[in-house]
Amino acid sequence: MAANEQHYTLPLPQFDKPVKLLIVVAPYYKDIADNLVAGAQAMAAACGAESEVIEVPGALEIPSAIALAERLSNYDGYVGLGCVIRGETTHYDTVCNDSSRGITLLGLQGACIGNGILTVENREQAVVRADPAGQNKGGGAAAAALHLIAHARRWAGARKGIGFRAEGGHLA
Repeated sequence: MAANEQHYTLPLPQFDKPVKLLIVVAPYYKDIADNLVAGAQAMAAACGAESEVIEVPGALEIPSAIALAERLSNYDGYVGLGCVIRGETTHYDTVCNDSSRGITLLGLQGACIGNGILTVENREQAVVRADPAGQNKGGGAAAAALHLIAHARRWAGARKGIGFRAEGGHLA
């Protein structure tokens, strides 16, 4: 059972410059969302990051809000938080797949995002995963974003050209 397994958690990154994190939450299940946000905010604070929280109507709007902020604002990274509980229709599959795909595509374009959208079978699973004193998936999503920010800062300015480059009169 996965609940009984041990998992390795990377140590939190350290930053020498301020970090601004935007937490985008869909509070459809308000109590669960509040716990996810609490975990994410505590993780951000543990790294000395400043965080701001905005709400969107549902999980499908999380990638759109992050894309807007990435284009129009100056955040270093993002945390998407929400909860999708399986229902009686295929809408669950659409919301889970499309919200995750949207976040992944933004990440592949260079945005530093932690995905904390819970996709669960029932409310009990969501409660356990959202609990900051339990599985703390909100905190885990914030940690993921912070790690990506640390990597992005490390690699900033280390751009390399594509193709061949002349070095010392020879082609590399």
